[in-house]
Amino acid sequence: MPLAIFALTIAAYAIGTTEFVIVGLLPTVASDLNITLPLAGLIVSVYALGVTFGAPILTALTGRIERRPLLLGLMALFILGNTVAALSPNYEVLLVARVLAAFAHGVFFSVGSTIAADLVPENRRASAIAMMFMGLTVAIVTGVPIGTHIGQMFGWRATFWAVTALGVLAFAGIAALLPSTLSKAAPASLLDQVRVLGSGRLLIVFAMTGLGYGGTFVTFTFLAPILQEITGFSEQSVSLILVLYGLAIAIGNIAGGKIANKDPIRALIGLFILQSLVLVAFSFTAVSPILTLVTLAALGFLSFANVPGLQLYVVQLAEEHRPGAVDVASALNIAAFNLGIALGAWLGGIVVDSALGLGATPWVGAILVAGALLLTIWSGALDRRSVPALQTA
Repeated sequence: MPLAIFALTIAAYAIGTTEFVIVGLLPTVASDLNITLPLAGLIVSVYALGVTFGAPILTALTGRIERRPLLLGLMALFILGNTVAALSPNYEVLLVARVLAAFAHGVFFSVGSTIAADLVPENRRASAIAMMFMGLTVAIVTGVPIGTHIGQMFGWRATFWAVTALGVLAFAGIAALLPSTLSKAAPASLLDQVRVLGSGRLLIVFAMTGLGYGGTFVTFTFLAPILQEITGFSEQSVSLILVLYGLAIAIGNIAGGKIANKDPIRALIGLFILQSLVLVAFSFTAVSPILTLVTLAALGFLSFANVPGLQLYVVQLAEEHRPGAVDVASALNIAAFNLGIALGAWLGGIVVDSALGLGATPWVGAILVAGALLLTIWSGALDRRSVPALQTA
């Protein structure tokens, strides 16, 4: 892989840490700010919504900026957002800080995905995207558990100071490793941007992304309280369990990239089937410490294995149906990932606050993933119909 992709991976690591570390700190933040657990869960939703709406709009607005200065500016915004989070005196300021960091997140991954895909031969594009997203998975393996431990030992604000330092390191990595001359697509016209949302084929994929990725977050958002209150693990054990979960995610991300290189639709169908089944199983295994660890390892593997395939598939369809707005389509898919997170975290909060309780979050998440599976099968059928039409033409 070119060194430029590793520069993107470093930045993805910093961004992934700040996005997911809040999951391990949710009980700590709720206690410190004197808010309920579902209200604390909105910290996850607000960040995700910031990415959802910031990614497509800011990507379009920054389309004429050269890639390297743009990425450096995004990391500067990321550093600012996490600094404000570390200094935030209350819940409201923390939400604002999360939105600032989310704006940087959205544009980074939408632009970074297209850069990663363009830096390698066509048959390695999914693997290149997977390598960039590996920063997210490594962040979950190391950044989230370490950040959770720091927050439990020194307070959650100390965690955000550590994330700020990661942002500074990522800024230096981009400045040192990313080429000063990067190819970029011509900025999409306003009409092209609107047409992306007007493409039924792309809307199906966005929905696949939102439901398939977001289904896991119904449970993952509240994983720490599930492990403590239902399974019976101690607070200190949560950090170690997050390491296991993150390792499984890293393996799943690499495997998902390799599987999706040739046929992303077929890969996604298999992954969504397994993901929904494992979520249902977790509803029953959560009461057993040993079975919980096994189930979480499987869930971790599956929860990120679909990312490369989903991102590659939307780029492929955009090149076919909306070739003038591939960057915007990529940004909208990043938005769909995070809209799924927001939906999952919000829905999980409703379930936790209802008579169903924490234990119901896995099977509710499975319903969302099953919806993604049905959409994937439908999209694959549409692909097969279009091939004969192209051959006839």
